[in-house]
Amino acid sequence: MEQHKRPEWMPENGDSQDAFTTSVMKGSAQLPAAKRAFRKKAVTIEELEEGVRNNHRTLLAQAITLMESSAARHQQKAQKLIQRLLPHAGHAIRIGITGVPGAGKSTFIEALGTMLCQRGYKVAVLAVDPSSTLTGGSILGDKTRMEKLVQHPNAFVRPSPSSGALGGVNRRTRETLLVCEAAGYNVILVETVGVGQSEGSVRDMVDFFLLLTLTGAGDELQGIKRGILELVDGIVINKADGDNIIRVQQTVALYKQMSRLFLPATDGWETYVGSCSALHCQGLEEFWYAVQQFQDTIAAAGILEKRRNAQKRNWLYASIREQLEQRFFDNPFIKERLALAENAIANGTQTVTSAALQLMDDYDRFQRSTDRP
Repeated sequence: MEQHKRPEWMPENGDSQDAFTTSVMKGSAQLPAAKRAFRKKAVTIEELEEGVRNNHRTLLAQAITLMESSAARHQQKAQKLIQRLLPHAGHAIRIGITGVPGAGKSTFIEALGTMLCQRGYKVAVLAVDPSSTLTGGSILGDKTRMEKLVQHPNAFVRPSPSSGALGGVNRRTRETLLVCEAAGYNVILVETVGVGQSEGSVRDMVDFFLLLTLTGAGDELQGIKRGILELVDGIVINKADGDNIIRVQQTVALYKQMSRLFLPATDGWETYVGSCSALHCQGLEEFWYAVQQFQDTIAAAGILEKRRNAQKRNWLYASIREQLEQRFFDNPFIKERLALAENAIANGTQTVTSAALQLMDDYDRFQRSTDRP
């Protein structure tokens, strides 16, 4: 039988278990193999589908992570999963919420989401945060600001980095939305970064689009609001409490006047303008009643179906553009030519436009040469 090694500090008569309870065992050469035996097994598409359908939180989170991955092998698996989940999606009320930083979007969403959860709704919050330019991860982390909602069994909060995507949403927010619907969530709240002038991406994935704003911003009549007013179905002025109530009432009246100057974002619907105090949970009932009226109105008129079909078409073209961009920059030949073009532009021997046209010609030539039998 193999003897245990004795530590240097152990006395000569320390062989007895009564004297010491510690001994040094000889290392096992099989330890790496033992560790490999406990390596986590890859989850199959079938397991993910079943987990999402049963609202298994861990598998739901894994499915969304799969959607957000940019790896080609993950994207292939993600598209197969989406295809399986698609028949079970599309039955939720989709609400997009935008607004400048400081408008209280997270507080509003937590108050609204908690109210709906208490009424028996299942609420999924897709909170898109600004991305770190260094790591690409979320900067704000909405889960830390929605502590009450996160703990509710009827709620699911998923923060995702915008990853530089325009429109204040993540590139995979559409897929994530469908996954949450397939998991049984019947109210989807999409919180955007609040980028101000490029919110078309949000409009293209939700039914009701809300602008959450506040008083004293000093830009009620500036052009930055015009682009938003042409897209939103509702405007809510937050922080209607304390000494701010009179100013909020004045701002509501101003926005009502402004909304009449533009065509409504949705046919047959007059833009809702109201106020609330998300901090004190006031004004949320009125807003939710307006959303329900909106949903009933556009569903009865067939506008909801037309809108979602148009959103799918826009999603198709957006996906094509994304695929073309990815294939262009992943092309090894283009990578070489791109470095040369950057040097030429830096040296002043070629203009940016001519370099871009030359690169596109190079890409077309490469594609034709590889297509030949």
